This record gives sequence, C-alpha cells and structure tokens, in this order.
Amino acid sequence: MLIRSWDRGDEDEWRAWLAEGRDFGLLAANGGPGEGPVLVPTHFLLDAGRGEILLHLAAPNPLLAAVRADPQVTLAVTDGYAFAPGHWRGAPGTPTSYYASVHFHCTAEVVESAAGKAEILNRQLAHFQPETPEVRVVPGGGELARQLPGLRGLRLTVNEVRAKFKYDDKKPAEAQFGIAARLAERADGRGRGRGRDQYAAARTQLLRRHQRRTDAPHTTAPRGTAPRTTAPRTTAPPAAG
Repeated sequence: MLIRSWDRGDEDEWRAWLAEGRDFGLLAANGGPGEGPVLVPTHFLLDAGRGEILLHLAAPNPLLAAVRADPQVTLAVTDGYAFAPGHWRGAPGTPTSYYASVHFHCTAEVVESAAGKAEILNRQLAHFQPETPEVRVVPGGGELARQLPGLRGLRLTVNEVRAKFKYDDKKPAEAQFGIAARLAERADGRGRGRGRDQYAAARTQLLRRHQRRTDAPHTTAPRGTAPRTTAPRTTAPPAAG
C-alpha cells in the first residue's frame, strides 16, 4: 500500500480507529507457485499489548495450507471509503477514493492443540460475546469442545503496522473542510451516490483528519512516501480484547 506523507496514520490514530469496533478484516497469505494470494475475510482479536492477533478457521480452509508453506501474512482492515468526484476537489478536477486502511504484516502460527485452540476461542468469546461469560470452551467436555477437531487457531505475531487515512490532507484545510458538505449530501441520499453509510463514515474521518491538522502546531510535512512503522508498542493499553 502506497502511503504518502500527508495520508500517514500514526500509532495512536490507528489504535483509536480500530478500538471503535473495527475487528473484521481480510487476511492474505501467499499462494503456491503460479497461484495468486489466498484471501479470507475474518473476525479477529487484536491484543496490541502482546503484539499479536488471534483468530480461528475451519480446518479445511486453504489459507492454513498456505500459512504452513509460508507463514508471512497480511491482515488488512479498511473502512470509511467513498468516491470523491473530480468537481468536488477543484482544479485540475481529478476524482479520487477516500478510505482508511490499516495493514498488519505478521508471522502466522497454526495452533493445533486442543488447549491452544480453546484458549483462542475463549478469548474471542470474551471479546465478541461478553454477555454470556458462562459460555466457554473446555477441552474434553461440552458441545463446543466436540467441535475443536474441525477448527484450527491462528496466532499472528505483528511485525509491522502500516496505516493510511486518505482524505485529501494535502489540500488546503478550507478546501478539505468544504468537501465534508458534499459527503453529507451523499450520506443524506442526495445526488447520484450509493452507499449512504460509507459516505457518512468517510465524512466522519475527513472531519477528524481536518480537526487533527488544524489543531496541531503548524509544520510543513515533507511530500513523498511515508516510512514504514514498526510493530505496536507495548506500553499503551490494547486496542481490543
């Protein structure tokens, strides 16, 4: 993912963005020779304090074979996307896409043991289903335990995080703010746009980025490609879980 300096998201920003409830993404592993990547849409549990991501898949899922052959994977979380017509953006009238996307580059470990799988499932249940604390997986007992042989856990060790918030931050602040009204029109169902919720989400992110840049001390950011960030620091509280 290309990240320009004005689109770069720092760690505090992407952590807060994910903590709003974004725990569904697209996991990609390298396919075999002559094959494309293997992609799986999935819920996941981020434990930023430990620098790891947990999830589970059905045992026949082809991504597991891909991970056994090459454990390097990427989990992408994308939201707040919208198409911005050229006439919204001033000269030279070039259309673009707005979106927020966070990519986790990880080393994956397939968890085969019943105890290890139960641990992952119980942590996911505590996060996604907190209203039923009595529902837990105990190896060797109960209906959920009988399903363990058909599942595999995945533990992803986060090596690098890259975050992009593409909402015209390179334009003058007043021009960026003006586009929020256009996004509001689409979110309200006016105009030719579809996907009202996404236009509303894009507007929220654009206004947040606008406020962030106007509230910050004035600096001149270098123009170009943003440097890569490292794995999450462990001194801040986890974004999820």
